[in-house]
Amino acid sequence: MANGRVLIAGGGIGGLTAALCLAKAGFEVALFEQAAEFGEIGAGIQLSPNCTRVLHHLGLEPALRACAFLPEGTEFRAWKSGKVIGASALGKTVRDRYGFPYYHIHRGDLLRVLVEAAEGSPNIELNTASEVTGFDQDGRVRVAVGSASRTTSDAAGTQSSAVHEGDALIGADGIHSTVRTQLFGDVGPRFTGNVAWRALVPAERLPAGLVRPVSTAWWGPHKHFVHYYLRSGTLVNCVCVVEKTGWEVESWTEPGELEELKSDFAGWHEDIQALIDNMDPDSLYKWALHDRAPMDRWGEGAVTLLGDACHPTLPFMAQGAAMAIEDAAVLAGCLAADDAVPAGLRRYEDLRRARTARIQNGSRRNAKLFHLTGIKAWLRNRAAKQAGGRTMDGLFRYDALQVPNAAPDHP
Repeated sequence: MANGRVLIAGGGIGGLTAALCLAKAGFEVALFEQAAEFGEIGAGIQLSPNCTRVLHHLGLEPALRACAFLPEGTEFRAWKSGKVIGASALGKTVRDRYGFPYYHIHRGDLLRVLVEAAEGSPNIELNTASEVTGFDQDGRVRVAVGSASRTTSDAAGTQSSAVHEGDALIGADGIHSTVRTQLFGDVGPRFTGNVAWRALVPAERLPAGLVRPVSTAWWGPHKHFVHYYLRSGTLVNCVCVVEKTGWEVESWTEPGELEELKSDFAGWHEDIQALIDNMDPDSLYKWALHDRAPMDRWGEGAVTLLGDACHPTLPFMAQGAAMAIEDAAVLAGCLAADDAVPAGLRRYEDLRRARTARIQNGSRRNAKLFHLTGIKAWLRNRAAKQAGGRTMDGLFRYDALQVPNAAPDHP
């Protein structure tokens, strides 16, 4: 079925990539985003070859290269001494081995690239201020949309219909997915015991050479600190994760106090102190990290889930956005190849569940691994030095564009 109409709830990275993949496969797409405009709070993400393959397939390489940073490698350092625990090459090494690059990019920049591409597609209708509040299905899917809707083709804005109809509904509406709740009930996500700080530092404020052109993760007792360049090296993205109890606010827009962050990382290496001292206190945020256990099913009939709606992933493998982008490509391929929508969606889920569960579980393991102390930390450091970049091979080599032609990947 390559000429049906697909409805998407959610206009984040996963939802927009799904819209582009489906449109490229020949579908008509109507996407509904509850916010008044597309946008992401400032923060960086990492895009590895397993997902840049999909983004380049969509013709986005020139736009990505114009705003991203191409790191030369990744390294892990000891929290106090700064000693390198382990390192692996990215840059040309990754491009030569896997055929596609590794990017560091600002979330807002990636979202802008996706929105502009979607706006340029005649097969995609973007609706903002449009919240999917429920659905029913009987052959076709009918979606209830609340509040006013504005389409990109109508600058003045129009009042959205109460109901939109399509052949399939994709819930790409995040960890608190309305679509997921209607399918499987309202079960809240779990707090992981970790609180993350995030901030951007203008590179010009920092001493030359303080931040190398790599992604650096500093491992320490019960916490870790990650930094890397964005926007062609003009910004440094910092993510600082601390084990905490008694504070579980999940919002990405919750302001943080610089003095609390300084206290959390007191005694850490002088490079970490320099980064914290040069952060803008007005752009410092913190949020409690939540996730869910892997799900046995993602959908029912002509309705399924994508990205954080079905496999919210902690940031400790830098694969959250990548998994949603992979989902989008596999979903489009399965729907295009199957005449019956339910069969195509079931195959999509069967092909994706085991891989995304491995990433979810691996990210949870890393949350503990990064924060080890004593002899366990020493053993971890020895293992990291020997492993190098070999553990990433199976992750980066995955080809979401070809997976719909393969048998399901069972655990």
